[in-house]
Amino acid sequence: MRCINNKQEKIILKNILAFAVAVVVPFIIAGCGGGSSSGISPQQMADSIHTVLEADRTVYSKKIVDRLVEKEQVIKASEHWEDEKALLLPAQMFRESSELVQKQASGFSYALLSLWPINSQNKPKTPAEKEGLKAVADNPKPFYKEETLGKKRYFTAVYPDIAVAQACVSCHNEHKDSPRTDFKLGETMGGVVIRIPLDS
Repeated sequence: MRCINNKQEKIILKNILAFAVAVVVPFIIAGCGGGSSSGISPQQMADSIHTVLEADRTVYSKKIVDRLVEKEQVIKASEHWEDEKALLLPAQMFRESSELVQKQASGFSYALLSLWPINSQNKPKTPAEKEGLKAVADNPKPFYKEETLGKKRYFTAVYPDIAVAQACVSCHNEHKDSPRTDFKLGETMGGVVIRIPLDS
């Protein structure tokens, strides 16, 4: 069995996260500057952000996790990736990049949530999130709504999170804390929630 050492793993992770931030953040900063005056609607902005996020996550899931874990079996993916010197699970990679974007003060946020989360932090918290996750579970197409949180208005979009790799399905179906264990490839497992502020 060939192994990837800790240094190589860190390089892979840094490159993936740097790519995601480098592509998404400049686009958003350009579009967020003046809200509607930029000519980009909140929905167009959310759709564009989602396109990049979905592409990055699919590439990570299929080309890295599925290939190295399932096919070539040179390393495992684990929720305890640091302690076990393993790859991050796709959902963890998504969370790491989300936190990096938040630190950039880019004016928007995104998260991967589910009606059946393994980690309770990933359950819906607002009425719009709950409504959106139910909508994409019933019919896998984007859900859009405006909501007010505190004193700020947001455009909130929820996109179906489709199981694109066997590693995702296996993780959820086999995890001891999973509230649902019958996921299949191509099925909606949750939703990507993108929130864009409407107030300048």
